[in-house]
Amino acid sequence: MAAVSNALIVGAGTSGLALAVLLAREGVKVEVAEIRPDAQALGSGITLQGNALRVLRELGVWEEVERSCFPFDSLGIRTPDGSLVAEIPDARMGGPDLPATVGMNRPELAAILTRAARAAGADLRYGLTVEELHDRGESVRVELSDGTAAHYDLVVGADGIRSSVRAMIGIDTEPEPTGMGIWRIHTRRPASVQRTDLVYGGPCFIAGYCPTGPDTMYAYLVEKARTDTDFTERERAEHMTELSRGYGGVWDEIRDDIAASDRVNYTWFESLLVERPWNRGRTVLIGDAAHACPPTLAQGAAQGLEDALVLAEMVLAADTPDQPLFDAFTDRRLARARTVVESSVTLAQWQLDGVRDADVPGLMREVSTMLTELP
Repeated sequence: MAAVSNALIVGAGTSGLALAVLLAREGVKVEVAEIRPDAQALGSGITLQGNALRVLRELGVWEEVERSCFPFDSLGIRTPDGSLVAEIPDARMGGPDLPATVGMNRPELAAILTRAARAAGADLRYGLTVEELHDRGESVRVELSDGTAAHYDLVVGADGIRSSVRAMIGIDTEPEPTGMGIWRIHTRRPASVQRTDLVYGGPCFIAGYCPTGPDTMYAYLVEKARTDTDFTERERAEHMTELSRGYGGVWDEIRDDIAASDRVNYTWFESLLVERPWNRGRTVLIGDAAHACPPTLAQGAAQGLEDALVLAEMVLAADTPDQPLFDAFTDRRLARARTVVESSVTLAQWQLDGVRDADVPGLMREVSTMLTELP
């Protein structure tokens, strides 16, 4: 018998929806509370490596993802003028029968996971969040923003890097800026874009792009974090356009698209790592609520998906959601998440410090080797 009969998952992002699928299809009554008013996901593109695809296959959605994504098996390194310097094979971390990496539209991934969660029987409730949590030992009493209250065997905070659940259970870890900021645009894909290509140099720390579908891609420029972030839509487009003038090749093809866009996005790189344990009583954190990293390794969503897979496996195999269960969950996840967070931050810091002899390929290879192993 599973350790829980009902569960509340706070947050309908990648981690929360994945966990909802895994628990609900095994008969757990799952409710998902999402503060956003509907299922429409924000964001542009997302990069998913093999270890993320491995979890998506376990969720039963890989075939649908495969039809929507753009797969590739190598990483290109280019000079600011667009010349190719190196083509590095990507490790197939999910196994030989899955691509090394895919890019896809983030809202499409969200839509696929939303449909899967509903099909599994999860109750997705939008425009709703948690106001108070009261752990009673045998259950958690949850007071919700619509004025209702209910008891749950398990509460999961999957509500992101600024998790309100994390604060409610007394964990005061906060995200820390890494000193970098990223400009992103989702735009048309030139035919020459067949994978992620990166430029280290020019006016930015990193200039890159990733195909997300037959006709789409996202492009990004990473510079030192700005404190004057109150940009208008026009100012965002103008600034990204000016930064892009330091790059040739594909950037020459998309520059006009950047200038005409009203959807240029700017955010800081941040990191977060909650030390053990990731729970207080029967409330536990997963995904960005427990660990978050700058996208230098493209592992944020993948690590959240792994959290969901491991937690579901352990909860479904246990008799009681007690502290030994949560300790064992943290044991399986913390060291792996720590390596990803610290390595992602290290890659960013090397850029900030201008370290010229940094072994970037070596660090990426070391992390890839670890992530090829099952979580």
